[in-house]
Amino acid sequence: MKRLLILSILLAAPAFADDTTPAQLIAGYEAASGAKADAARGHELFVATQTGGKPDTPSCTTCHGADVTKAGQTRTGKEIAPLALSVTPDRFTDTAKVEKWFGRNCNSVLGRDCTPGEKADVLAWLATQ
Repeated sequence: MKRLLILSILLAAPAFADDTTPAQLIAGYEAASGAKADAARGHELFVATQTGGKPDTPSCTTCHGADVTKAGQTRTGKEIAPLALSVTPDRFTDTAKVEKWFGRNCNSVLGRDCTPGEKADVLAWLATQ
């Protein structure tokens, strides 16, 4: 319960651009999940082919590509900025946007919301790229 309260507070904070950092997001997700983020698990989740989501988005790599230091592309052809923090350091600094895109993308790929632990893992991996 305490973990959910921490995550609720983190996510209920005013959502303005530059209202957070990737490290703060990871810490909040770790607190909510009760587990330390694992970059290797995050990479595995990111590249794995899933079966629970939409057939045209079986993996995060479908749109973001396997090399997250390069731009991805939506199914409609719109460019997606690189996810790697080494290339796009301000990528995960807006809590509302992070939650919005995790919500859409997790449901599209997994067919469900990502858990706080999964979010922490993926962000931890992206922070190493």
